[in-house]
Amino acid sequence: MAYMSEEGYQQLVKELRHLEAVERPKIKEAIAEARDKGDLSENAEYDAAKEAQAILEARINKLKSDISDAKIIDTSKLKNDTIQILSKVELKNVKNKMKMAYTIVPEQEANLKLGKISVNTPIAQGLIGKKVGDVVEIQIPKGTITLEVLNISF
Repeated sequence: MAYMSEEGYQQLVKELRHLEAVERPKIKEAIAEARDKGDLSENAEYDAAKEAQAILEARINKLKSDISDAKIIDTSKLKNDTIQILSKVELKNVKNKMKMAYTIVPEQEANLKLGKISVNTPIAQGLIGKKVGDVVEIQIPKGTITLEVLNISF
């Protein structure tokens, strides 16, 4: 079972539909064109198209598995008194006073450019269960970081 947001679930469904409706027919066409060019034993285009098909089918199967295993988290039932998955947290680095904001998301939804960090990262793991005002020391690859929790929301 994989926990995810409604948004993350819809993105997986959208990608699956695109791969099945657009990419799969393109690859089938490429295979047919390559097959029409003759001897398959020495046809690099055919081999490349078949390899692309295998990669595409693996991705489609992975998406289908992820979608079927998905457990969508209802944020309306979550409390914002402690940090948990899908929490939006505002933090302050105690040492340099720099403020930052992250949303803690499932692994497959992580995107640092959008401020979404995986629940499996050291920072997220160190923040889970903390409350506003808590100061926490978190071991990260570069050493230890001390963060103060300023706000929690969804």
